[in-house]
Amino acid sequence: MTTPTPIVFIHGLWLHATSWAPWIDLFAAEGYAPIAPGWPGDPDTVAEARENPESIADHGIDDVVDHFAQIIRGLDAAPILIGHSFGGMIAQKLLGQDLARAAVAIDAAQIKGVLPLPLSALRATLPVFKNPANRHRAVSLTAKQFRFAFGNAIPEEESDALFEQWTIPAPGKPLFEAAAANFDPHSPAKVDTGNASRGPLLLMSGGKDHTVPEAVVRATLKQYRHSEAVTDITDFPGRGHSLTIDSGWRDVAGEALSWLRRQGL
Repeated sequence: MTTPTPIVFIHGLWLHATSWAPWIDLFAAEGYAPIAPGWPGDPDTVAEARENPESIADHGIDDVVDHFAQIIRGLDAAPILIGHSFGGMIAQKLLGQDLARAAVAIDAAQIKGVLPLPLSALRATLPVFKNPANRHRAVSLTAKQFRFAFGNAIPEEESDALFEQWTIPAPGKPLFEAAAANFDPHSPAKVDTGNASRGPLLLMSGGKDHTVPEAVVRATLKQYRHSEAVTDITDFPGRGHSLTIDSGWRDVAGEALSWLRRQGL
């Protein structure tokens, strides 16, 4: 019998790792070996994370990359990475370091070199940027802020339910690092987009995403123009940043599965 291919799910800011639970069930049923580790300092449950935000605070992009790299090195085989938002950026960095077979980056946070900064993205991240001290803190969203940043393309009732079920405080440091990326030659948001030997990459975008608008994902695709490795893009025109956890998650997961099959994975 062949060993199932590991899949590592990587969450983004403000969502707990357990929000991947439906994806884990689906990918396990499809014959993969999926796991969804938290970020460094993440408690095991949503409730614990809300009660202990200081455990999450002050972890930057390099901390998260190193954390997941260590997890990957402990696996029996190189995994496929599936990341959402900042998790999508982390997945791209790890793929560029040849630590994964392939990656799916869903509404991925902007990497170094991406220039578009739509107003909606600024508004979505304002809860962090309004106070410079938040660089070293964990910041929570209100239900209203979550609705703008994540749940704008779904009914308000559903957005509020997702907020209650999955949201946790998020470290401000990665957002400050990404915002300064194009002014920092050694930015942790830099990805090896020129790596021609890496595994295939699928970028996904939500057409109504306020936090990572489609323009950002399209600009990310252009950063890979000098690599001969497979780099594909898929759009979900009516979807917002909640597309991995809302009632339409299976469409997104199904597209990721279909793409992996087309890559022979």
